[in-house]
Amino acid sequence: MHSYELLRAVFEKVAPKKVAADLNLSASMIYKWAEVPDHAAGSGTGNPLDRIEALIQSTGDPRLVQWICERAGGFFIHNPKNAPHPDLLMPATNRIVQEFADLLAVTATAAADNQVTPAEARQIRARWEGLKSVTEGFVACCEQGNFNAVRKAPASPPATRA
Repeated sequence: MHSYELLRAVFEKVAPKKVAADLNLSASMIYKWAEVPDHAAGSGTGNPLDRIEALIQSTGDPRLVQWICERAGGFFIHNPKNAPHPDLLMPATNRIVQEFADLLAVTATAAADNQVTPAEARQIRARWEGLKSVTEGFVACCEQGNFNAVRKAPASPPATRA
């Protein structure tokens, strides 16, 4: 789906005039975002979705996507890269179990004194994000029958106490 198609669908539920008023922009600008871009003529206005995509491609920094996902009440998980040949299930299973054990260890250490400091909370969050990523990779590999991608994925950083 192209960005302008998504915006058209969104504007079926939320009036472009409301969006224009909320963003303090002209209604014509908002309507242009939902038009097919005319790159050949060099005219038109790049919509915010295309600009976000360009910013992500330019920087290569996944924190931009994570920030947007957090603002929307969710989180971002990378899709695992497809590898050409399936591998063994047991190493993939062990990896997800180890990530969960690491999360539990960080959580137990942080909660041992009946309080969690901001630094400990960041460690718990980092481990949780690692577990979510490994789990998503595991599920995708289950769906594809390809565990080579899980086996070759980079390991999460070791748990440390701050």
